Amino acid sequence: MSKFVFIYYAGGSDGGNNEQWGAWFGKLGDKLIDGGNPFGEEAKAVNKSGVMDVKEMPATGYSIISAKDMDEALELSKDCPLLLSDDGAVCIYEALPM
Repeated sequence: MSKFVFIYYAGGSDGGNNEQWGAWFGKLGDKLIDGGNPFGEEAKAVNKSGVMDVKEMPATGYSIISAKDMDEALELSKDCPLLLSDDGAVCIYEALPM
């Protein structure tokens, strides 16, 4: 099994309510390693030129799940409450072992 990080993007939507998130997390069961946290509205990016605002579709939170591969991780993400809104999205990254 591998670890996958779900990065949430809610756009202008509310991102679902606590009951919806709780139901989805319950459905994930033992695949959910860390339910994560929502992020604050202010975000910055740093590169060699300095610091800049993150304005285009900033991340709104994260979770970490366990899945056998990317295909399973994608399938698990399909019931995320954010996907009920027109502007919600989930980006999925595999967390590689170090």
